[in-house]
Amino acid sequence: MIGVSVVVPTFRRPDLLARCLGALAAQDFAATAFEVMVADDAGSDETRRQVAEFAARSHPVVHYVAVTGRHGPAAARNAGWRAARGALIAFTDDDCIPDPHWLSAGVAAFAGDLDAVTGRVIVPLPAEPTDYQRDASGLARGEFVTANCFCRRAALEAVGGFDERFAAAWREDSDLQFSLLRAGRRIARAEAAIVVHPVRPAPWGVSLRQQRKSFFDALLYKKHPDLYRRRIRSTPPGGYYAIVASLLLAVAAAGLGHPRAALAAASVWAVLTGRFCLRRLSGTSSAPRHVAEMIATSVLIPPLSVYWRLYGAWKFRVWFA
Repeated sequence: MIGVSVVVPTFRRPDLLARCLGALAAQDFAATAFEVMVADDAGSDETRRQVAEFAARSHPVVHYVAVTGRHGPAAARNAGWRAARGALIAFTDDDCIPDPHWLSAGVAAFAGDLDAVTGRVIVPLPAEPTDYQRDASGLARGEFVTANCFCRRAALEAVGGFDERFAAAWREDSDLQFSLLRAGRRIARAEAAIVVHPVRPAPWGVSLRQQRKSFFDALLYKKHPDLYRRRIRSTPPGGYYAIVASLLLAVAAAGLGHPRAALAAASVWAVLTGRFCLRRLSGTSSAPRHVAEMIATSVLIPPLSVYWRLYGAWKFRVWFA
């Protein structure tokens, strides 16, 4: 009898998916008591074949679910758990490696009227990580992360599952956590339920693309303003607004023919941007390529972050800056 369903969203990452499925097949949990739902956000024939081939030689039951309609990790997880049979739904990601005791520890953590538990995420880092790697390691400190959590199906149904407007891998887990808390559902930690989350290789300048995530902060704030203020930082890091304001003032002063004011504002911008860059470099790799990346992206990150935050505020019609 299937009691637990493991939902794994994926998108064109066959090697990572194979590694994750291998770890799930090695669980010390009765293979007849759980199933794996691979929710393919790409709806690709390649992933369908990969899952079918794995299912043919796997002990736990493995199902393929093609994601239709809205896309993104939130939509994929919804497709997965809604097609599942278990009364308990476990979530992890295709780039994660669940510990062999992950399922048994997560299930054992449920007691009484608990509705959800979140396990421990380990993010291995090199001795001198890049800024991107260090930033990614913050996942290990998350209160509630979908790379490693378990929810009762009834609790998911009560809050409507994941909000599919969170179209990127950002804040959809906090939204589910806040929705459960507001519905009076109980959440606990399961420290023995461990998932390893290696940091994937990233292209040069990846931090610029990540600024779009600020867009979804506005949606989370609109839905849960009190919980957002208490548990999520309310303003961008690094004095972004001061950096952007000094830059705009320098440009405006130069355009209006006030060179001294423009120079003063540009000096403030240079000092603030330099401090921001040095903070990012502190404790991270000193490789020339990484240093060059930090200098270039530190100039562009503040205006990009502010843009996406303000665009999110406009899009979701919420006073959020």
